[in-house]
Amino acid sequence: MQMMMEMGKLNENHKLLAELVGDWTYTVKMWMAPGAPPSQSKGTATRKAEMGGRYFIAHVSGKFQMPGPDGKMQDVDFKGMAVEGYDNAKKKFVSSWIDSLSTGIMLAEGTYDPATKTFTYHADYHMAPGVITKVRETVKITDNDHHVMEWFEERGGQEVKTMEIAYTRKK
Repeated sequence: MQMMMEMGKLNENHKLLAELVGDWTYTVKMWMAPGAPPSQSKGTATRKAEMGGRYFIAHVSGKFQMPGPDGKMQDVDFKGMAVEGYDNAKKKFVSSWIDSLSTGIMLAEGTYDPATKTFTYHADYHMAPGVITKVRETVKITDNDHHVMEWFEERGGQEVKTMEIAYTRKK
């Protein structure tokens, strides 16, 4: 029981995640194909602390550019949700992600570099049956009101940046 109580204590890592609590606007760039210009869209995110600051729930919504049945790009409503925390037993940051464009749950584990103010997460994401994509996600804290998430996928043995999201805290 004593170990369980110890593992449930909040620490500096939970405080780091708490700095991202609030309401945000974002601009996302997505690279659909190598060499192609990125599609861009905007949205909002709200991040709240749960269970005494042990976990942080983010709700994201916006429009997303996707090819329609005719092959032309069109706006699609997008919703996503993350649950993040710091696992004292694993000594790692943990994250899960779900969204309205898939049926899978992505699970990631990561670290934080105080020198660069950057979280780095790694995941094996099942994007299609029998296809596991290695993902690296970074979240760089620029200042109290800005952070940037970058998403990299392994394609053909090489890491490729496929998404960048710039967040600005709502005033």
